Amino acid sequence: MEEFTKLELGEALSFDVELDGHTFKIDSAEEFGGKNRGPRPKNFMLVALGGCTGMDVASIMRKMKIPYKGMSVSVSGILTEEHPRHFSKMHITYRIKGKNLDRSKVERAVSLSQEKYCGVTYSYSKAMEITHEIIME
Repeated sequence: MEEFTKLELGEALSFDVELDGHTFKIDSAEEFGGKNRGPRPKNFMLVALGGCTGMDVASIMRKMKIPYKGMSVSVSGILTEEHPRHFSKMHITYRIKGKNLDRSKVERAVSLSQEKYCGVTYSYSKAMEITHEIIME
């Protein structure tokens, strides 16, 4: 299966992006010649990881009938100092909200995503360290 996206150069360093039937703008920071009119492309790597594993975990927890009330996923990344600057590590924080949650089941859902289902985790783990933590509220 082949995926496709189209990027068209706009003003300065911005690009208009078409992806999955949606359009949005990416841009560079002003100090690098952009106009700051959209997110930076490299930071979409954080979004891709959080979205991929987040959707997996939410789906798995539903199938496991875990009675959670909400969930958020945040991803931080450490960039190298040398060029080409790239992520050397990413850390995922899963925040699961609910009463009387079975931690072992939540951990199982996260493990399944990390080890079996999330293609972004699989791809990224070949290039950098990926760690995670689970906070239950």
